[in-house]
Amino acid sequence: VSIDGAKLATRTGNVVLLKDLFRQSVEKVSEIMNEKNPDLENKEDVAEAVGVGAIVFNYLYNSRIKDINFTLDQALSFEGNTGPYILYTIVRIKSILSKYQAAGKTLPDTALLAAHSASEKNLMLVLSRFNGMMENAFEELAPHKICAYVYELANAFNGFYHENKILAQEDEQIQQSYIGLLMLTKSVLEACIDVLGFSAPDRM
Repeated sequence: VSIDGAKLATRTGNVVLLKDLFRQSVEKVSEIMNEKNPDLENKEDVAEAVGVGAIVFNYLYNSRIKDINFTLDQALSFEGNTGPYILYTIVRIKSILSKYQAAGKTLPDTALLAAHSASEKNLMLVLSRFNGMMENAFEELAPHKICAYVYELANAFNGFYHENKILAQEDEQIQQSYIGLLMLTKSVLEACIDVLGFSAPDRM
């Protein structure tokens, strides 16, 4: 393991305690939030969730047989295969569902319709692999496979989100199916990060 280019070795005493790494990460997230979103409620709780999630995800997505080259800035990036990217995706889904309910609508409990676009079909296909992926990850004691899957699912959702009108969809049946798909995606994403050992805030 190396951190910011410095190789760690217990034999030489060159170590970084995990609690110190968590602290640094949470402090860095707090600085970013104070700059980008100073009016955010519960900033301490959000910083804790994002800071810890970033470190946990960064370490677990690496296979046990690979060397780890860790940088805090990379772990806290909102782009690419990172904890904050996954968490922001979940927060985005929560925001859409909240706006849907704020419009006086009830979250649906109906079967999904057939996909209306390639991005919707892709999201459904990725979701359908959840059970098999989870069984395989447990059998092989391979949390990095859960990380790879959750990143793929986040990408699939964001592709669907950017290519389809969800809250502006005029056909009520189609919109309900979209919302149901979002609810399922949120549930699977949250199940994955719960197994990995961190959780998503309601806002970021």
